[in-house]
Amino acid sequence: MSTSEQPTTLRERNARLNDSDAEDVKGQVASSSRAAKDKAVAASKDTKDIAIQQVRVAATIGTEAVTSGAYLYPIEGIYYLIRHPHLWKPLAKPMIFTAALSFIITSTMFLFTYLPQAAVLALFNGPLAFVTAVPLVLGESSTIILLLAKAFWLTPVLDNLFDEVLLAQGMTSLVAHGRDIEGSGSGKRLGKALLAPLNRFTKEGIIQYILSFPLNFIPVVGTVFFIFYNGNKQGPNYHARYFQLKRMSDAQKKEEIRKRRGSYTAFGTAVLALNLIPGASIFFALSSAVGAALWAADVEKKAGAQVDVNASSEASQDVSEVGKKVDQKTEL
Repeated sequence: MSTSEQPTTLRERNARLNDSDAEDVKGQVASSSRAAKDKAVAASKDTKDIAIQQVRVAATIGTEAVTSGAYLYPIEGIYYLIRHPHLWKPLAKPMIFTAALSFIITSTMFLFTYLPQAAVLALFNGPLAFVTAVPLVLGESSTIILLLAKAFWLTPVLDNLFDEVLLAQGMTSLVAHGRDIEGSGSGKRLGKALLAPLNRFTKEGIIQYILSFPLNFIPVVGTVFFIFYNGNKQGPNYHARYFQLKRMSDAQKKEEIRKRRGSYTAFGTAVLALNLIPGASIFFALSSAVGAALWAADVEKKAGAQVDVNASSEASQDVSEVGKKVDQKTEL
């Protein structure tokens, strides 16, 4: 081979090598692109499947909530509290504190948050924003009031009220798990507490409530989703005292909640809806504790628990009228 031909041959060889490397790079890029596309498709499919599954679960819980009839207990709690004025005597002092707190919190919220929230709502509701912002601020105020009141003085009051109603329903043995029972016959009354009051608020629950609150910016539909979502999450908290008196383990509580997830959603949703009524959150906090106790008494009676019929004039082996209605709805 001549000297003049060698460079040409080398150039051709290098050119072929460069073309081969370029093809390899293109192949790798194409392969990486296909792999990324396949991963994106798989992720999209997984997300879609998860979303469909969550919608189905929500629909199932919603159906169970409607058919459970447990949303009647908060209403029954209101009637019971009104019909039994003796229950109000120990509630006077806490209610005065809560009323003062309500005035301070509500005034502050309107002063600093009403106009900013009305401005945001104007993007969705137009001129009606100045009207729709009012219940939103009231709802936020009620939440803050209940959080502070329960954290500092209301929780023991709610536990006492819960126990008092259980005792009146003849659940003497159950109440005795959490406090001394004084007196005898129809003169039985609550004695010294044996169990410390529970913290009904968890960090996760508070965060979920706060993060879901912007749903209220969406007219009507957003508020419905907000109430249902938080009703589902907070419903079991209203039976925290019942679980404590039953001395349930964490596993037992989870199983109890799983069995009655629709009922707890219905109860929690009804209570949250009532709490949106301006200025009445403290009353409904008390009446909800009463309703939860009546529900717990019915659960115990249906399970065949011993009823102390001498504990009060209203103690009976029979479940309440609301309990019978709940059974009828469950059977439908």
